[in-house]
Amino acid sequence: MYIPSVTRSPAPRFASLLKFLIVVAIALNLFARPAQAEDREKTFRYFPSGPIYEYRWKLLELALSHTQATDGRTHLVPYGQEASQNRGMELLQTGQIDVIALGTNTERESLMLPIKIDILRGLIGYRLLLIRAADQPRIARMDEQAFREQLTFGLNSQWADVPIMQASGFTVVTSSNYENLFGMLAAKRFDAFPRGLNEAARELEEHKDQYPQLVIENSKALFFPYPVYFWVNKSDTALARRIEHGLNLSLADGSFRKLFETYHAKEISALAKEHRRVIRLANPVLPAGTPEPDTLWWWK
Repeated sequence: MYIPSVTRSPAPRFASLLKFLIVVAIALNLFARPAQAEDREKTFRYFPSGPIYEYRWKLLELALSHTQATDGRTHLVPYGQEASQNRGMELLQTGQIDVIALGTNTERESLMLPIKIDILRGLIGYRLLLIRAADQPRIARMDEQAFREQLTFGLNSQWADVPIMQASGFTVVTSSNYENLFGMLAAKRFDAFPRGLNEAARELEEHKDQYPQLVIENSKALFFPYPVYFWVNKSDTALARRIEHGLNLSLADGSFRKLFETYHAKEISALAKEHRRVIRLANPVLPAGTPEPDTLWWWK
């Protein structure tokens, strides 16, 4: 009896091979995903923005670029709405922004996580005074006691230097609106508007058409320790470590100092030629253990 031979179908072998290839593909895809995620550009939102703060965010870009090889590419985006400093702090604490740049005090260090490298090297604690030009001779004649007792100073109510000035015995008039302070000075609501060495000339230039009677007082300055830090949300320790590492790398290779001097060359040069009487103030709201500002890059 003839029994025909049976040829086995290749289908089962093909199906097994196909399943194997699918499993390999899935595994490769899973392993590839972390690498792809690391390569994805991260967006960080910041506050405050505007021309006067440009240096701060260029420095943050520099710090982040120093850690790009290990932590990935980044893109900085300003918070696009008007906001006060207190509102900016709320935005950081609620995750609506990622980084803020402000001066320090004990309260702020309890609410946010600072990267404790002074990004302005003490510069903003050196205060020039915007005044009415007609008051220049009177203020120039004052000794320190008269200066403290006879002048009133205008400040934003949310600025950290308000308690510093008040603790030193100065009379302070406040407004919650920065722009209003120029009009209040012109209208004789107070006598002097202290601004950081890196702020005074720029702000005067921006407001000269509206307030031509305002000038920078030429005989005196204030100085108090007032470090400015980058801050992140208390839970964002990874970003804090990245920024700190990037800043330290930029300090080590000199790029931090180069950027600082590029942005503040005019003020540093002018300060070297001036002979102001500097009135030093204590900072009672400075957190314990905060080191003295290192001013050697701009003031010796």
